Amino acid sequence: MAEILSGKDVAGAMSGRIKSEVNRLKNLGITPTLGIIRVGENESDLSYERGAVKRAEALGVEYKKYILPQDVSQEELLNVIDKVNNDDGIHGVLLFRPLPPHIDSAVIENALKPEKDIDCMTDMSLCGVFTGKDIGYPPCTPEACIEILDHYNISCEGKNVVVIGRSLVVGKPVSMMLVKKNATVTICHTKTKNMKTIAKAADILIVAAGRAGIVNKDYVSRGQIVIDVGINVDENQKLCGDVDYTSVEPIVSAITPVPGGVGSVTTSVLISHVVQAAGKRV
Repeated sequence: MAEILSGKDVAGAMSGRIKSEVNRLKNLGITPTLGIIRVGENESDLSYERGAVKRAEALGVEYKKYILPQDVSQEELLNVIDKVNNDDGIHGVLLFRPLPPHIDSAVIENALKPEKDIDCMTDMSLCGVFTGKDIGYPPCTPEACIEILDHYNISCEGKNVVVIGRSLVVGKPVSMMLVKKNATVTICHTKTKNMKTIAKAADILIVAAGRAGIVNKDYVSRGQIVIDVGINVDENQKLCGDVDYTSVEPIVSAITPVPGGVGSVTTSVLISHVVQAAGKRV
C-alpha cells in the first residue's frame, strides 16, 4: 500500500510558518494584503476565491476584492490593475483567468507589476522561473508540488523525474523548478512516443495532463512517487485526478490523493507569496 502524501498536512505545516511571519510584519506596522480581481461569475473562479479568502482569514492576511462584470471593457480592467499597482497597501494580486474573449489577455496580464504578481501571470515572472532570477513569483500549483516533496523529505537530486504535461501553468514551470533542485527532467506530452515506457522508468512522476484518469497502472512501477496535479469531475460528478488512483495506488510507494493533495496546498502557497511580497517592504 502506498504512502498517502496528504496536502492537508503540508498546508498545516506551512500555516505555522506563515502565521509567524504575518505576526512579525504586523508588529512592524505592515499588514499583508491580497488584491483579488475577478471578471464575471465563473463557478471555478468563485470556488478558488472562497478557498483563498478562507485561507487568508485563517492566517491573518487581509484582502480586497475588485469584482467586475463579464462585459467589462479592457480600459476599465486596465484602470483597476493600475489602481492595485499603485496601492502600497496591496502586496500581491490574484487575477482570475481565462478572461472574456473580448479582452486582450496578453495586454492585461503584463500590465500587473511583477513584484505583485503572486501566481506567475506576467512574462517577467515566467522569466524569473526560467532564469532563476528573483523576479515575481512562480505559479502556485507547481510550487505546491515542490512543497509536498520537501515536506515528505523526498529528494529530487539526481532523480529521474517525468512530467506529463507541458503547459505554462504547470508542466514547464514545475520542470524548471525541479531542474533547480538537481533533478533530471523529461517532459511528456500528446506527441510523445512510448510515453508509458518513459513514465514507468521515472523515480518521480508528476501528472498535469488535464485529463481524468489518463495515467493508469500501465504507466507506473514499484517504488515510484506520484504527484497528481489534475482536478477533474468524473461521470459521477465527483472530483478526481489525472491519475487512475485505484489502479495506481497499490503499485507505487507514495501518491497524492485527489481531493486532498496538490490542490490543498495551492492556496497556502498563494498566501505565502502575499506575505513574502509584504516582507520585501521592510
